[in-house]
Amino acid sequence: MLHVVLYQPEIPPNTGNIIRLCANAGVSLHLIHPLGFEITEARVKRAGLDYREMANVHEHADLESFTKDVAPARVFAVSTRGRQRYADVQYQNDDALLFGPETRGLPQDLLDSLPPEQVLRVPMRPNNRSLNLSNAVAVLVYEAWRQLGFDGGT
Repeated sequence: MLHVVLYQPEIPPNTGNIIRLCANAGVSLHLIHPLGFEITEARVKRAGLDYREMANVHEHADLESFTKDVAPARVFAVSTRGRQRYADVQYQNDDALLFGPETRGLPQDLLDSLPPEQVLRVPMRPNNRSLNLSNAVAVLVYEAWRQLGFDGGT
């Protein structure tokens, strides 16, 4: 199983969409506090529809708690500042895909703590800022799942 990790997410509908995505792809979702909303907010529920009950969602006080509790095989941070293209990675079960908050991305010190080949980017046209968080998560999840043979899918 893969892990999607949202570090301090801020926008409820993005998290709701990602809950739905994770439920459909069989991916665990980990939310790192502080959150910019209450997980029970109507906007999260509406975006996630009834998938919250089908999703494997966990909350963690901080990134260190996630790492200690889950002990993923590898952590890949996704950032516009990454040098490694997401599609050039060979994903494996138990990898974690770490995404930052919508308005500021992952902290530079966190990115610097990882090997450069584990800081990924999604290619974009020059002078564009970033993809929507839920879109970026979908791109990475489906590439990793494809590489794993869509295990568990139909």
